[in-house]
Amino acid sequence: MWEEHQDDIAIVAKNVWKEFDGTSVVKNVSFTVSQGEIFGFIGPSGSGKTTMVRMLVGYYLPTKGDIRVLGMPPNKLGRKGRRRLGYLPQSFVLYPNLSVMENMRFAASLYGLLPIQRRKYIRNTLEFLELWPHRKKLADDLSGGMQRRLELAAALVHNPDILFADEPTAGIDPILREHIWEGFRQLKGEGKTLFVTTQYVTEAEYCDHVALMSNGQIVAYDTPENLRRTAIGGDAIDVELEGVIQGDLADVIQFEGLKRVEKLSDNTWRFYVNNASSSAQVLVTCLNSCDISARSIKEYRPNFDEVFVRLLQDREKTAPSEASSTPH
Repeated sequence: MWEEHQDDIAIVAKNVWKEFDGTSVVKNVSFTVSQGEIFGFIGPSGSGKTTMVRMLVGYYLPTKGDIRVLGMPPNKLGRKGRRRLGYLPQSFVLYPNLSVMENMRFAASLYGLLPIQRRKYIRNTLEFLELWPHRKKLADDLSGGMQRRLELAAALVHNPDILFADEPTAGIDPILREHIWEGFRQLKGEGKTLFVTTQYVTEAEYCDHVALMSNGQIVAYDTPENLRRTAIGGDAIDVELEGVIQGDLADVIQFEGLKRVEKLSDNTWRFYVNNASSSAQVLVTCLNSCDISARSIKEYRPNFDEVFVRLLQDREKTAPSEASSTPH
């Protein structure tokens, strides 16, 4: 039974499957996206991200399961509901022989904007993405990064409430990637909801919630900070000692909240703890009581490449066989 739609929920997927010719490419996927957040759908190419987005915008119907966008199945939103959605596909088609402005006018016409709205929204969107000075240039004369910005502008020209962006930063340089994410943060600040797919695992840092995808399934789903803590089983503190310690520090350093100790090098050790903030000073006290001098003590924060690998390895250890989890 589908629960009554909540006003603060923008997108819900429940036990969603998608098959093509008998092959499942999305497998039992569930998540909830709140209004006004950036939701990252992250994973390598071929993991099912684009197929999921196409179901969310109504291009595909799920083989099994339920999807609601703004409280309705995407294919039943109607013209008014669909105007509240913006969609930046992975491979968007620009008209190369039209100018930036002409491409924008065409995109705006698809949403039935009145002429006065059209002029206002086009200018606002081009200025937002710093394309207004280039409005007379042909799309074909723009750099690859500027073309991607123009594609994003076309998806935003009607001022949608929800933006679905499929691999918006693929194939562009790191500086432009950061520029696009800064734009996304500004849109969030305006109350927009963003559903962003990306193969760059490190972009999880920019999201409020993240679903990590692999082989059509969600490996993990939480806030970035909680995913990081899950991957390493809590927090971790790296300690660089003044000298080399013979033996195992785990035999001499013990305190409440300490889970395990790992030797990284002759004079560097990693302490896995429940909470780094409350454990750091306790750790210093324990070291001092053992006449062990520390050169540096800092919290260890794994990057999201490492987080993804660890979570995927954990999932592979515990996941049921695929044969027992196919749709019926």
